[in-house]
Parts: sequence; C-alpha cells; structure tokens
Amino acid sequence: MSGSCTAFCPEVEPAVLDRAFARCDAITREHSKTFYFASALLPKAKRRGARALYAFCRETDDVVDRGGNDIARCLEQWRRRALAPAPPPDDLVPLAWAHTRAAYRIPDRLAEQLIEGVARDLSQTRYRDFSQLAEYCYGVASTVGLMSMHIMGFAGPEAIPYAVKMGVALQMTNILRDVGEDWQRGRVYLPEDELARFGISESDLAAGRVDDRWRRLMRFQIERTHRLYDESWPGIALLHRDGQFSIAAAADLYRAILGAIEINRYDVFRRRAHIGLIGKLMRLPRIRRRLRSLRNGRLIPY
Repeated sequence: MSGSCTAFCPEVEPAVLDRAFARCDAITREHSKTFYFASALLPKAKRRGARALYAFCRETDDVVDRGGNDIARCLEQWRRRALAPAPPPDDLVPLAWAHTRAAYRIPDRLAEQLIEGVARDLSQTRYRDFSQLAEYCYGVASTVGLMSMHIMGFAGPEAIPYAVKMGVALQMTNILRDVGEDWQRGRVYLPEDELARFGISESDLAAGRVDDRWRRLMRFQIERTHRLYDESWPGIALLHRDGQFSIAAAADLYRAILGAIEINRYDVFRRRAHIGLIGKLMRLPRIRRRLRSLRNGRLIPY
C-alpha cells in the first residue's frame, strides 16, 4: 500500500501535521530505543506512521500506569480522542494517529482492541495459565502487529497468524524482562500454574529470589518465547519488501533481550536486560543475512 494519504485523511496544514509527527517521534525516542532504532530503517512515510502507532500505544499505556482516582473515565476520554476521525490541531498524538489510520486504512476495531487489552490491567492482575495470558498478549501486542501490517503493506490474510504470534513473543519478552517492575505495580503476568509447577510463590517474587527454581522457570519461559519468534519469522516475507528489514530488526533486537536476561543469570529484579546501541549495530548484518535467506526460501537459525 502506498504511503500517500487517501481522500479520507483529515485536512491539516502541513506544518501542524509535521509537529504532530515530531511529537510521536519524540515519544518513541524517549520510551523505546529499540523500536526507534528499528523504525529508522523504514522509508519516511512508513517511519512516521510506525512512530505514530507507537505513540498511540504508549499514551494508552500511560493512562493506565499513571493511576488516579478514575482511570476508567480517563481511558474512555482518551479512547474518544484517539479514535476521533479529525482531532483538533493541538491534540498532536491523536492527530498524527488519525492521519496514519486514514492513510493506511487501519481498522478502528484493532485500535479499540488495543485499548480494551490495556484496560484489562485495571481488572486483572493474575493469569491462570498460558492460554489466558496469550489472550492478554493478543490485546496489548498482537493488535499492534496487525496494525503495523497495514502500515508496512502485506500479501494477504495468510500473514495474520504470523503477526499474532510475533505479538505474543514480543509481549512475553516484555513480561520476562519486567517481572520485578510489574510486581511493584501489583501485577503478576507469569501464569499461576507454571509458577506452581516450578515451586515459585508470590513471596519469592516479593523477595526477588533468584535461585535454581527461578532459573528453571525462566529457562522454560525463554525457550517457549524463542519458539514463538521462530514460528512467526516466516511471516516477515509476506510484508512489503521496504518494511521487511525494519520488522526483522525489531523482532531480532527485541529477541536479543532474552539473551541479556540469561547473561544476567535470570535476575530480572535488580538488573534490567537491554541491548545497547553498539550491540544493535553489530547485529544488523546478521539480521540482513537471515532476512535474505528467508526471501530465498531458506532459514538461518537465530
């Protein structure tokens, strides 16, 4: 799909629209160095759209994470602003997001599902099993992948299951990296049945206890997340060619966080796993080789 706007885009002065996209750019740069880095590999129009999508997601998260006396009301107000077809020129993120939705024909239902998924944090703080957790991951992450597909361009509906699975993998990476931070917010995303299987109690989480039981649990979680990345990778070949390298980079660089968790001996309570700029740059040639092999019908293992 072209990066040019359709007739359905809200009419906005170019300078105002530039400010709106610049705000989204700044939000992305501040909150996700990995996504900012990967999205820089896109052509300009798609890069702006991808960062508008990120800013919409970030602002939605922030409504819930900021707390307050009436989060549900604030989230509903944000939903109306974020999904307005023609936001006022001073409402910068919704303005850039409205332009992006119109330009790439992103279904409003996907944005609504994202908001509903984030709202789930208001009512649910524990997950019975992985099936229940995967539903949550769909709402807060797979929807993002599906919206991204519209910005990138994709071959057809056969690409959808891959985007859904990649969203789950990305969200599981978030969950594994942020166990300690989420505990401080009163949330435990790791499935209760799996915690019990490995003998982990919530008192262990509260104490930030990293022992053999915890390491076995984390190895199990990381292995499953690697499988999800592997299973979603072929879907990149179903995207428009000029977006493939960016999505491949985002997936592989985010996946590398799992390795950083392992390097930290699975201590996600005291050390935040991340990949620095030099590490990202060093990985790009291998990511390009993996992508080239995928296009040629082969697959270089991660």
